[in-house]
Amino acid sequence: MSDVVIRADGLGKKYLIGHQSAARERYTALRDVVGRQMRGFIRSARDMALGRQIISGDEVEEFWALKGVSFEITRGEVVGIIGRNGAGKSTLLKVLSRITEPSTGRVEIKGRVASLLEVGTGFHPELTGRENIYLNGAILGMSRAEIRRKFDEIVAFAEVEKFLDTPVKRYSSGMYVRLAFAVAAHLEPEILIVDEVLAVGDAEFQKKCLGKMQDVAGGGRTVLFVSHNMGAVRQLCSTGLHFANGALIQKGNVSKVLSGYALQDADVSVRGASPISVTRLEPLAPESGGALSVRLSLNGTKCEEVRELALLLYAANGTRIAIADLRTRGGLVLPLRVGPSGCFVDFHFPSLPLVEGEYSFGAYLVDSEAASDCLDIGRVYITPKVSAVGVVPYSSTARGFLELEFGVNYAEGA
Repeated sequence: MSDVVIRADGLGKKYLIGHQSAARERYTALRDVVGRQMRGFIRSARDMALGRQIISGDEVEEFWALKGVSFEITRGEVVGIIGRNGAGKSTLLKVLSRITEPSTGRVEIKGRVASLLEVGTGFHPELTGRENIYLNGAILGMSRAEIRRKFDEIVAFAEVEKFLDTPVKRYSSGMYVRLAFAVAAHLEPEILIVDEVLAVGDAEFQKKCLGKMQDVAGGGRTVLFVSHNMGAVRQLCSTGLHFANGALIQKGNVSKVLSGYALQDADVSVRGASPISVTRLEPLAPESGGALSVRLSLNGTKCEEVRELALLLYAANGTRIAIADLRTRGGLVLPLRVGPSGCFVDFHFPSLPLVEGEYSFGAYLVDSEAASDCLDIGRVYITPKVSAVGVVPYSSTARGFLELEFGVNYAEGA
């Protein structure tokens, strides 16, 4: 008997997108408006009669959210699915969860599937937390006896005992998400599909979510996990799937896939025109405050003599955080001679006190021809530093960019 539980073969998903005509006049007569509306109504009626998707707009464009995706996942495999926004990750999960049908190809799934795509879908705001546990559990495929057996465990996980008989419309967003995740996570599927649940809730809740998924994975069940938290993907998953523009770019060992994503998923047009790129990070996802080594590779066909070189670090919002300028350090004589096969320069940072999150590298380069600002030549993912005293830190957005080390003294009186 085959251990393959998910097999995708040439999977594709096409959407039709409507656009207003660029040639449409800003001011039109009433007869033009009536005529256009009538033509749109006739087109929509015809599409409905033929069972086609109804699109509004003068022009229709085909958009492929997935293109020719093929892979196999075996029983007990824990798979991290990564890629930029719009890469096709969520569309893939919707196809695997049978929420939407593929346009091309086919997918075979063996086993009971539980999906955590939009946490809280199926909750009724007027019903109490207790009633919604039974309602949402039934929607997810749990029997009433199964829900009753796990009821206390679900409530304890969600930490909503005091508000169990309160309508969920009065819950805070955190309470709502905790209860919704608790219900879905306590379903016992052969395949668990999770989309970005670690992007919501506080740090303690995220830690609990990750622990629950580790329990599921440790029980020999298959887990598909989508997240932009590269530290969580590395910690939880053994296999990685890297998507870009609807296509599967790489499948394999999670460390190799994460490395490929960090170093190769920058904007192709920028990378292709750049004389310099980040080609190695060690480690790939360093802990906040830990050491990091970065290798810059110079393209020998783009530059021959480097007179100035600096490595730049940017936050996700584009703010420049720091610069490592070779002119301020000894041991490397400028200018650098770059041969036809190129050369590389290694930067080593003994301590990088950054708050967890995604950061990008850039470079400033002056050669014999001109100065170049090279942006988005690589990325690094800083993972959280575990507090020695067990304190849950504030969210990364509230803590800025730097994780400062500090001492403190206290004394009463002046």
